Order: sequence, then C-alpha cells, then structure tokens
Amino acid sequence: MFLGLDIGTSGVKAMLVDEAFATIAVAQAPLTVSRPHPGWSEQDPQDWIAACEAAIAEIAGAHGDALAKLQAIGLSGHMHGATLLDASDTPLRPCIMWNDGRSGQQCLDLETRADFRGIGGNIVMAGFTAPKLLWVAENEPEIFEKTAKVLLPKDFVRLWLTGEHVAEMSDAAGTLWLDVANRQWSDALLEATGLTREAMPALVEGSDVSGILRAELAETWGVPRVPVAGGGGDNAATACGMGVTAPGTGFLSLGTSGVLFAVTDRYAPNTDEAVHAFCHALPDVWHQMGVILSATDSLSWLSEISGRTPANLASLLPARIEAPSGLGFLPYLSGERTPHNNPDATGAYLGLRRVTQLPDLVQATMEGVSMAFADCVRALRLAGTEIEAAYAVGGGARSDQWLSIMAAITGLTLLKPVDGDFGAAFGAAKLAAACATGDISAAVFAPPNADREIAPDADLAAQYAPFHELYRKSYGDLAAWQSGR
Repeated sequence: MFLGLDIGTSGVKAMLVDEAFATIAVAQAPLTVSRPHPGWSEQDPQDWIAACEAAIAEIAGAHGDALAKLQAIGLSGHMHGATLLDASDTPLRPCIMWNDGRSGQQCLDLETRADFRGIGGNIVMAGFTAPKLLWVAENEPEIFEKTAKVLLPKDFVRLWLTGEHVAEMSDAAGTLWLDVANRQWSDALLEATGLTREAMPALVEGSDVSGILRAELAETWGVPRVPVAGGGGDNAATACGMGVTAPGTGFLSLGTSGVLFAVTDRYAPNTDEAVHAFCHALPDVWHQMGVILSATDSLSWLSEISGRTPANLASLLPARIEAPSGLGFLPYLSGERTPHNNPDATGAYLGLRRVTQLPDLVQATMEGVSMAFADCVRALRLAGTEIEAAYAVGGGARSDQWLSIMAAITGLTLLKPVDGDFGAAFGAAKLAAACATGDISAAVFAPPNADREIAPDADLAAQYAPFHELYRKSYGDLAAWQSGR
C-alpha cells in the first residue's frame, strides 16, 4: 500500500492505493484561508498538521488492515508558500500563500538585484516565495531576523512526519531561489533576498527517500516506519498521476484557473511570454507551464450575474459547435499570467449587439478562455516545446462543446481520460511507490486510458483562425482604454 497526501488550499486529501494503483480509501479534511488585508492570503501551518491527522485517522479507522501494509508515503502541496520557522522549528507567523499579492514592490526590486529570469527561469511575481521573504524583511524585520528555515507547505508536513528539513526539485523551483538548470540552490538568488543556504532545506528528487516516518506516528497509525518520498508541487504531482512524465506529453487543466503543462528534457525558459519553467518531480526532466487566471472562473462569473448554474449555461449551447459566436471575450477578470504578466489586466466582451443573447455570451466566454490557452500553446512553442496533444482535466473538461472549441482554437488534440481520480494525491502516492521500489518507469507512471479523443475540426479551426489575431490585438486596445489613453 502507498499513501499520498496532498496539502491543498482548501483542504488536505489522503489517498491510499494498492500496488496496482487501485484506490483503497480517500479521506479529506478542510482548511481555511485568512485574508487579514486586501490582497493578503495566509494559513496557519499547524492547521495542515491537524488536517493530515484527521484524514489519516479516518483511513486508519475504516481501513486499518490495509493501512498496516503501508510501504511508503508521498507528498504534494500548493506551491510558493513562505513558511518561516525559528531555530526550534516553530512557525514565526502564518504562511504567506501562493495567491498573496502584497509583494508587488519587492518583485520590482528583486528583478534589479540578480538574474532571477536566467537562473530561476521565471519572472519575479508576487506568487513566488522569494519576494514574500523580502516583504517580511522590510515590513516584519523582527520575524526575518529570527528565521532559521524557510519551508514550503508540504515540506512543513514532511518535517512533522520525519523530523527532516527537506524539499524536492519541482516545488523548490517555485521559490525562485533554485538554479533550475542545475537543480541546486543558487547562492546569488538567495543573497538577493538576504538569505543563505543555511535557511534552505536539503534537496532530493521527488522519487527519492527524504526521511523515515517518526516512530510515534507509525505507532499511532499502526504502520511500519516507512520512507517518505520527496513528492512534488501540486502541478508536477498531478502530472505524475496522469503519467505525464516524459517529453512530448502534457495536460490541459480547465479548472478555476487554467494550466497548460508540458514536459521537457531540458531547462527551457521563456520569461518574455511569462511561461513558468520548473523542474519536474522526477530526475532529469523539467516542465513548462502556461497559466491563465480565469478559466472556468470566467463561466462562474457569468453564472453569478445571470443567475444560472455553469452547467445550465453550458446546456444552452447546441451539441455540435459549427461556427464562432462572432463575439470576442477577453477572460482577464483577475489579471493574467501567460503571456502578459499583468495582474491589473481587465476583461471585456467585444462586438455586442441588441440581438445578442445569453447563449452567445456563453459560447464567447468559452472561446475567449480557449484563445487564452492558444496564447499558452504559442508561448510554449516559442520556448522550443512542440505540443500536439494533451489530456484534458478539470471541471470544464466535462463540457464536450468547450473541448471542441478548445481543440479548434488551440490546434491541440485533447484526450479525455477514463473516469478516475488522477490528481495530486494520486501522483503523490505514485511517487511513494517509486520511492519504495526504485522504479520510475512507465510501469509506475503509466498514463490513463483515454475514452475519447477530440481532434481539431478543420472547418471550425479555419473559421476561428482570424479571430485569434484580433483577440491578441484587443488586449493592447483594452489596456489603452483602461489607462484612459
């Protein structure tokens, strides 16, 4: 048996799988986010521990015999969170989360201090860990002075499990302190933030042993003292669960936000287009991500203002999409990452007429989000990564109409996996298996079977082709409108 633990923003998920990766048990425990000021987002690290205890206790209570056969534990978690510990490993303040935006000025400062783009592979954004620490140094100097270790959220859970300060490559790349090409901490990037390697955890690969489960926890849960795998950041762990671990493979996540994830055999940044370039959770592979901030959230927004559920809105469209809506939609409702890196970008509908009806807006919304994903495809290709097909996951992937629009606009062939849970907890469990067995082959990281393949419709793609350039041009026009020029 293998246990995967995923520390999510809204809850902890524990998944127990057997040696064939069949799910034996799943348990979840909720988490809350504190927002003490506008733009702030924080969590109490001890809440992660309490949630893990609750989820594992639930599995132990219902499936104790299966859990007793445990061979390894794997970890996943939301990335970029700044968890500051003193010399006794006590958190000094709440964790500053991935979606915290307070460090905008610090981002600008760090860009001038070191080659974060060249070494770290990414634009300095408020979501990353490094600018958060500079914010603490400038606004909470007494906390900064006491900081002995900086851990990512899942690595604080690892500390509780094993007593070890350890991180792995995929999550560490999201701090902006990692030399991503060479998979080691960068002294130059740390120095720019007023830190040294002494404040950093040791580094392992996601499939490596990071420590051994503490005796008291093993006794409490009725399990052996098993190894704990390095694990992965949430997107890398999801890729491991999907079997997206070799160059030429990828997934498209159509969730609240959107991610286009592609595996590479080399470090391949494209900061000009705001592509994220990270290490993967397995040795000798990297990955790129195009990220959009309002994917299904765009349809959720339309749902809120129309008084209809997202599913009801989707049902307004014909079963087969045969032509563009004729409208434009820029889905920048919460700013945008790829390719604009503009947290202040705003959205818009274009081409509205008196005869425009709600179904037109629904289709235009799906088209605009798909145009944003086409921008991600373009950005990855400019970084040298050709991607032709991707697994489609996330809530939006339940809409066949949306996937047909997405395929026509992006040019990607989209694969719908068979029903199952292939998320971050499942990927963490697979990394646990790799840790226990030493096997990082496709025997462990096999892709799911696809029960549908949505190839681009040539006629529909030809109709959409001229609209993408208009969409790209509209961003600049709207920016001028927003600024009053």
